[in-house]
Amino acid sequence: MPSLLEALERKYGAKGEVNPSIDDMPVAIFVPKRSPRLSVPTLLVLNDCDIDCAGDACALADKCADVVELDLANNKLTEWQEVFAILEQTPHVRFLNLSFNRLTAQIQAAQALQPKWDSLSHLVLNSTYVGWPSVLGLLKALPALEELHLSLNEYSYVDLSGKETNEKERCEACSRLNVDTTEPVHEQLKKLHFSGNPVSSWREISKLGYAFPNLETLLVNECPIKTLEPDPCEKCGDNNGNKKSHDAFTHLRFLNLNNTGLATWDEVDRLASFPALRSLRVQGWPLWERFESTEHERRLLLVARLPRVRTLNGGGAVPADERDSAERAFIRYYMEKPEADRPDRYWELVGVHGKLDPLVSVDLRPEKRVQITFTCGDTSEVRTVDVYRTVSDLKTRLERLAGFPASKMRLFYVDQELRDTQGPEEMKYPTKQLYSYNIRSGDEIIIDSKLKHTISSTA
Repeated sequence: MPSLLEALERKYGAKGEVNPSIDDMPVAIFVPKRSPRLSVPTLLVLNDCDIDCAGDACALADKCADVVELDLANNKLTEWQEVFAILEQTPHVRFLNLSFNRLTAQIQAAQALQPKWDSLSHLVLNSTYVGWPSVLGLLKALPALEELHLSLNEYSYVDLSGKETNEKERCEACSRLNVDTTEPVHEQLKKLHFSGNPVSSWREISKLGYAFPNLETLLVNECPIKTLEPDPCEKCGDNNGNKKSHDAFTHLRFLNLNNTGLATWDEVDRLASFPALRSLRVQGWPLWERFESTEHERRLLLVARLPRVRTLNGGGAVPADERDSAERAFIRYYMEKPEADRPDRYWELVGVHGKLDPLVSVDLRPEKRVQITFTCGDTSEVRTVDVYRTVSDLKTRLERLAGFPASKMRLFYVDQELRDTQGPEEMKYPTKQLYSYNIRSGDEIIIDSKLKHTISSTA
């Protein structure tokens, strides 16, 4: 398997040459030789190159001295000493992607890390299966780290305590680790991707908040979290005292909870207590499958329950008029519920807007069945018709009255009120539903034959 240096030479040339050979040209043009380091871009992508080691340190340092972003995803790196060797020779790297390299080996005591790579601010370790002791060691070596990706690593618990633990300390019921710590680990980290890990307990997620006290962005989508209660597991017991679900996230501004297992409005109310939360994603919850409503109605209830959230499920900021409408709709929605079912937010909004009069219920849906006169030549017949039927379906049902197949049929709609001024309107579109013509009882549909018009044209 190639080293990083060999992969670079394959892609950019062993001597850093970027100009084509001109030996065979009749006129010699002398081009100043470029430094090998200038032939390597500052944003270096070497995915799927089977790289398993760093290579010669001096040559690598000469080539990569100016690299600031290094993407090594989907390679064969397995030893941390090779990763550290790469970092040693790329002193200006700010972004490093090691995703899908199998880095399960633990960082050894001989590799004890001190703060040294103070330029690296973004580290991506998705699907590397890196262990928690190694994560802790990396955090200590990267004092400037601002963004960390730990998605798809099969974590069922969080352990940044630095203590030796064993499987006996894990709860059999919820799989979490019974080791609580609120000590900060890295105060510079602001953005954490933790998506797609099988963590089901919010207490485990809260450990991330305590470890990174200045965290502003957290993605835990695709995690099977059932509730935001700090300690819902009866077998574990409640060792959290009076802690709330938001206590560990005092600076959190963005939270992605898409496709989790949250299934009640109580979870939304808990999110409303996060003091700095301004942007939230909550799509794909079981709650939306159980709660029969349109997407618009669901958004109104969410906006009303989340007074601090400015952007919801992406898009722009919630405008003031939408929030006002949502809060009034929320009051009217719960006015019709028993008082015991009204959430605390209802009383808060009544204090702001007062008690509102219920809206007059007006059904704007079209009348479902109407009586129509069907005329075919000298024959007329009144029938009751479902207005949600399509033109194509109606033609099929009129074949016996017309005496010819639907494929040869033309229909013309006559509005009884506009008969003298507008005339018949041909119903040309087979999939169009009858109500879209504003059809009402007393109107007429004329049945004509395409065959008759064809014969007339031929004659």
